[in-house]
Amino acid sequence: EVQLQASGGGWVQPGGSLRLSCTPSGLTFDDFAIGWFRQAPGKRREGVSSINTYDGSTFYADSVKGRFTVSSDNAKKVVYLEMNNLKIGDTATYYCATPMAPRTQPPGPWALGVDEYDWWGQGTQVTVSS
Repeated sequence: EVQLQASGGGWVQPGGSLRLSCTPSGLTFDDFAIGWFRQAPGKRREGVSSINTYDGSTFYADSVKGRFTVSSDNAKKVVYLEMNNLKIGDTATYYCATPMAPRTQPPGPWALGVDEYDWWGQGTQVTVSS
């Protein structure tokens, strides 16, 4: 059974930083893709970023480009989402997800679609307020 553990959320003031972690387990392959999503109350889930761990290729939503950085530690099989210059509008529950099979192409806008992913973590809350 594939499971994903997202952690690292918390409360931070505007302009602050947080680093989220996503640790998958139960995957039968070493190279995998991770998507980061967020969902605020009353809003639909939106894609934030995605990474292919086999080559480190990444893609970001325009709303976070230049502020968020996704990376992977392949030896530890952990994916990080470094979030800087956080804004009140970044407040949401953040989820990581992975598709059933490794990707064969770098992520693009399509990689931020919820339908591209098969397994989801439980979410970690990020609150940005003063």
